[in-house]
Amino acid sequence: MTKPVILTGDRTTGPLHIGHYAGSLANRLAYQDSHEQFLLLADTQALTDNAHNPEKVRRSVMEVALDYLAVGIDPTRTTICLQSHLPALAELSMLYLNFVTVSRLERNPTIKDEIRTRGFGRDIPAGFLCYPAAQAADITAFKATVVPVGDDQAPLIEQTNEIVRRINSTANRKVLPEAVAVIPKAGRLPGIDGKAKMSKSGGNAIPLSASPDQISAAVKAMFTDPNHLRVEDPGQVEGNVVFAYLDAFDEDKNAVEELTAKYQRGGLGDGVVKKRLDGILQELLAPIRTRRAQLSKDPAYVLDVIRKGTEIARDRTNATKREVVEHLGLFRL
Repeated sequence: MTKPVILTGDRTTGPLHIGHYAGSLANRLAYQDSHEQFLLLADTQALTDNAHNPEKVRRSVMEVALDYLAVGIDPTRTTICLQSHLPALAELSMLYLNFVTVSRLERNPTIKDEIRTRGFGRDIPAGFLCYPAAQAADITAFKATVVPVGDDQAPLIEQTNEIVRRINSTANRKVLPEAVAVIPKAGRLPGIDGKAKMSKSGGNAIPLSASPDQISAAVKAMFTDPNHLRVEDPGQVEGNVVFAYLDAFDEDKNAVEELTAKYQRGGLGDGVVKKRLDGILQELLAPIRTRRAQLSKDPAYVLDVIRKGTEIARDRTNATKREVVEHLGLFRL
């Protein structure tokens, strides 16, 4: 039986962190057996708001690939490929822009929020505004039917499916499949400061390659309940970063429930729960850090993984582009 095709990936803007692990990487490990999985190193997308620093984007390709391999992504079961070396993606993006309006791009809730967050105003990079069409090209070029995204990214999948329906309607046949957005149960982890989502650029993340001392320092600095001044005081777990991370990473859910109840009643200090979380994160990241250090000594192997995966992806995406062009009735040489 043919496995469903899944497309996922990350912008190459820096090494990945534990938020990526909870939100996507752990699930990708499971998808390797149940799906035909393509993992996109999204360097072209990274340029939509990093065109002033292409060196950062270039350097991060290897960093993100190292993180993939270090957590256990198996290149014999998951195809790791480089976005900028798949020309069919750019060609389909340009084609799809004829099937969507500027006003529809601007109305996309994800794009609107990102424009506001980044303070673009009207100085929006054209590549950023057109990203929904580019993502539609990414998804459809692989004929992916499953796309894991955060809940804030779901409107992009809706717009992809709108474009798919327009292509199919114009071609008067089902050329491309629609995709389903899969929202991870873990959700998006807050940053250690508790003020924003964890991000590579926000300085509030724990990298997958963090040293034992870096992990401990980050846990000690985590935002808890500012009104929990004494051990005997009742504490709040809503907005408490330590408990958010325990929910995400502590496999002993009964113990977490007991700690939560005791913290809310009073009688449990922040130091105790932070110590537990520190131990859990140390155990989680130690083998990843070790494996990453080993892989970083063999960049030729990592590069070979990317090259071979990109060759496989190039064949797949070129075939889809040819099919779309043919069924739309465009001129062929």
